[in-house]
Amino acid sequence: MSDVRFTHIGGPTVLIEFDGWRLLTDPTFDPPGRTYRFGWGISSRKLTGPALPMAELGPVDAVLLTHDHHGDNLDSAGRLLLSTATTTVTTSSGARRLGGTACGLKSGQSMRLQAPGRPPIEITATPCRHGPLLSRPITGEVIGFALTWPGQEHGPLWITGDTVYHRALRRAAAQIRPGTVLLHLGGVGFPLTGPLRYTMTALQAVRLCEAITPHTILPVHYEGWQHFRQGRDGIERDLLRAPKPIRSRFRWLPIGSAEHLQL
Repeated sequence: MSDVRFTHIGGPTVLIEFDGWRLLTDPTFDPPGRTYRFGWGISSRKLTGPALPMAELGPVDAVLLTHDHHGDNLDSAGRLLLSTATTTVTTSSGARRLGGTACGLKSGQSMRLQAPGRPPIEITATPCRHGPLLSRPITGEVIGFALTWPGQEHGPLWITGDTVYHRALRRAAAQIRPGTVLLHLGGVGFPLTGPLRYTMTALQAVRLCEAITPHTILPVHYEGWQHFRQGRDGIERDLLRAPKPIRSRFRWLPIGSAEHLQL
């Protein structure tokens, strides 16, 4: 069993530490107030800053970047951080854009992180659909990550990435059988596209988790931005309608302070 420390910095940004490894998901460290354009006339304003300043973050071994082309997953300060990380794992198209030490994966592909004195980490890219059917030409390539290392009891650790609920996601989850899920929620929407959603709502997440019954579900990517349509209050209201065995598996990470979990 591994003792893993999660620090939720804000939005999708989480520092994951175990057995000498320091991994960071989707780095967003800009201050609040700026509006970011996502293309096709769509934009959003950042409402809150990071709970942990980048200057206090410390060294990062690898960045797990679900996609590089939206400011709520990689902002200007986050881009600066990439140059200090040993490795950035991201989409194949994102790796071409970023260059440097970026390593690109397509859904289903795997790579291994290795370092002396630490357990090897197998990283497998999982499918994401960042919006409704046929939206990929607009929303771009996105992946999630399944992480496996020796000694896991409640593993693999799955970082879903920005995605709605869809068939390929459900199939991948059933194959992975994750024990712990870092779940991107928020029900992202924009005035220009009306009721369409670009990330999972709590009800969609419940459908997904009912099929795989993970040990622990950790919601992220639901606060700090104008385009999140479902914050923690809305998620908790929907969870009241979920079966108790699933509802009891949800655990909120405190923003800005570390939480230890046994994986």
